[in-house]
Amino acid sequence: MRLDHVQLPMAPGREDDADAFYRDLLGLTPQAKPEALAARGGRWFRVGALGVHLGVESDDHRSAKTHVCFVVENYDELLDRLEHAGYAVVPDSELVDVVRCYVRDPFGNRIELQRAAN
Repeated sequence: MRLDHVQLPMAPGREDDADAFYRDLLGLTPQAKPEALAARGGRWFRVGALGVHLGVESDDHRSAKTHVCFVVENYDELLDRLEHAGYAVVPDSELVDVVRCYVRDPFGNRIELQRAAN
């Protein structure tokens, strides 16, 4: 068994915001949606073998704890880019052996970022 993709909600008509965050800041690779699904809007991205799908939903489904976690090689550089772009980065030190933080994407989804082990 393997994980193929995760889906997160996004607001209607905000595909440019999805691109700016997931493609331009996080560095995920855009992926074309199948033609049968393209009319629904949203965006698909890839990071390694994992798909990150943003599906259009009109209601706010923000969760305090639900999140996806990315292990990041260029952790400090990414945090600088996010903060420069106006995103609040919230450090977390609960796990002694893990350097991590949280950030909210443009749609309020909670994203965990972990520094890759050297």
